[in-house]
Amino acid sequence: MSQTSPANKAQTTSIPKHQKAAIVQKSGQHVQVQSDVPVKQPNELKPGECLIKMHCTGVCHTDLHAAMGDWPVPPKTPLIGGHEGVGDIVAIGENTTDSPVKIGDRVGVKWVAYSCLQCEQCRNSHEQNCENVQLSGYTVDGTFQQYVVSFVNSVTPIPNGLESAAAASLLCAGLTVYRALKYSETNPGDWVVLPGAGGGLGHLGVFSSSMVKCLVVYRPSAIQYAKYMGRRVIAIDGGEEKRELCLSLGADHWIDFTTCKDVTAEIKRVTDGKGAHAAVVTTASSSGYAQAVDYLRENGRLMAVGLPAKATLDASIFFTVFKSITIHGSYVGNRQDAIECINIAASGAIKVHYQLKSIDELESVYVALGEGKIAGRIVLTLQ
Repeated sequence: MSQTSPANKAQTTSIPKHQKAAIVQKSGQHVQVQSDVPVKQPNELKPGECLIKMHCTGVCHTDLHAAMGDWPVPPKTPLIGGHEGVGDIVAIGENTTDSPVKIGDRVGVKWVAYSCLQCEQCRNSHEQNCENVQLSGYTVDGTFQQYVVSFVNSVTPIPNGLESAAAASLLCAGLTVYRALKYSETNPGDWVVLPGAGGGLGHLGVFSSSMVKCLVVYRPSAIQYAKYMGRRVIAIDGGEEKRELCLSLGADHWIDFTTCKDVTAEIKRVTDGKGAHAAVVTTASSSGYAQAVDYLRENGRLMAVGLPAKATLDASIFFTVFKSITIHGSYVGNRQDAIECINIAASGAIKVHYQLKSIDELESVYVALGEGKIAGRIVLTLQ
């Protein structure tokens, strides 16, 4: 249905002309929080676009990669980063038809800001690989601003009962691990290995200070989603605090990589000598992937999730073939994955842990991320 009725227009009269936003002028430069950034007005929205007044936004390691411009495909500049935002729709472009959302709806803005829904990849539900994809906080301005322009067909409805900050924490990290588990071709009762399960700087086998900066941090939501799906979880991380957290979230077995002399042998011991059915690897070091081939059983599934800037996938070709291991690159989820991920959390099955900070603190958050000093999720308030 069209969202151009007089009632809908009346709700857009208080939209300001300027807003606060965090901008990186050129890749590699410091982020600057400015208060005079223009807000796109309702009459400037194109059909299919919506304007969202943001409540909050998560901060992901991907945002730091975007600010630094250290991925093979560079981001746009100047850039307003961010891709884990939640807010209320305050305007929808005129002549928008059959919109699945309406003014006043609370929605989430995720990494995939737009997909055409018409190309081969979209028709096969691989919207994240759309030929015309637009990415929040990378190819289009993202959620580090008070008002975000997004697309009615791409935003994710947020159910009542799930607080905005919790939803923001799931729109990237939670969604990414949920999709990896969903497509891991495992069944209830199967063993899944989760390196870095405590949300900290977990790493399989080798760990040194030089690796800290290139490890991708994911929340313990992976344990909770895996348990929701009926999988048995082997959680790997380091330290007593992480052990207590992982076990409290339902992990069936804990391995401390800082004290365990042979992680592969321990995984095989726990799984009756056969190895795990799947591994969801979020680390950004080659050794994490190579070791997974060793501890997976025949026809095991290696879900490659982490997005390092330069590391390469290095695994034994012989044993990958001999054991019929599948290596599956698992990118962010599609629209349906996002709805499922959020609805599971809204049911109470997922407990989200996060720290609230102000948008004015983004630069210090980036510094801490780069130094490997943030073990949880950071959510920025925007109003």
